[in-house]
Amino acid sequence: MSTKWTIAEIKSYLSKETVEAAILEQLHNDERKGVQQLLSQYDKRQAQLQALWLRYEQMSQFEQRCWKAGMKYIAGVDEVGRGPLAGPVAAAAVVLPADFQLIGLDDSKKLSKKQRETFYQYIKEHAIDYQITMIDAETIDQINILNASKQAMYQAIKQLDKVEHVLIDAVQLEQLAVTQESIIKGDQKSISIAAASVMAKVTRDRYMEELHQQFPAYHFDQNSGYGTRHHLEAIRTYGTTPYHRSSFLKSL
Repeated sequence: MSTKWTIAEIKSYLSKETVEAAILEQLHNDERKGVQQLLSQYDKRQAQLQALWLRYEQMSQFEQRCWKAGMKYIAGVDEVGRGPLAGPVAAAAVVLPADFQLIGLDDSKKLSKKQRETFYQYIKEHAIDYQITMIDAETIDQINILNASKQAMYQAIKQLDKVEHVLIDAVQLEQLAVTQESIIKGDQKSISIAAASVMAKVTRDRYMEELHQQFPAYHFDQNSGYGTRHHLEAIRTYGTTPYHRSSFLKSL
């Protein structure tokens, strides 16, 4: 930095992934108000990034323990869609490699739709393996939502090429032939379970958006089958579709 940079040049430089410590030191000695504002914004972004890295490391603890024990094929499993009045319950099983990194990965409910879509594509491209299954509304009515959720999870795991250990969000699967850990709020504590949460959520939301094309009055593209005011009004006006869970509607 032999000459004094313009504010625009400094802004562009500080937006890069890597900056030199020597240049940062020079900028901190620059008394221009605009430069100090840019540095303040930069420091804030770095603090946020460091916090995300720390959270990611904390969420990797279950996987790290398994990898250090010599396991390679650790499946994270989660389901979405237990609460809606319509549509299937979806489950995903995801096996991540030991060098997997996706800063910001979290429970799919905490992510924006844009983040979920971006993360879905990244996980799809970088996972060792993943499988997603859905159990329809008719089956949910027959065996209840808990058993349907377990069935979706079990089927997703069964379709993986290889599994040595399973990390599951909140439930126990009795039929599994491999070891498992049931983790309360696992989608917030395990990167594998969080990845499964994202894969299942995006897949189910896309399915509900397709259903919206057949049944636009119910706004499935907006409510994903949950009992919003517009959805309930549509049920009262038009009745139900073959994709509604009759067992969920009895109490309405």
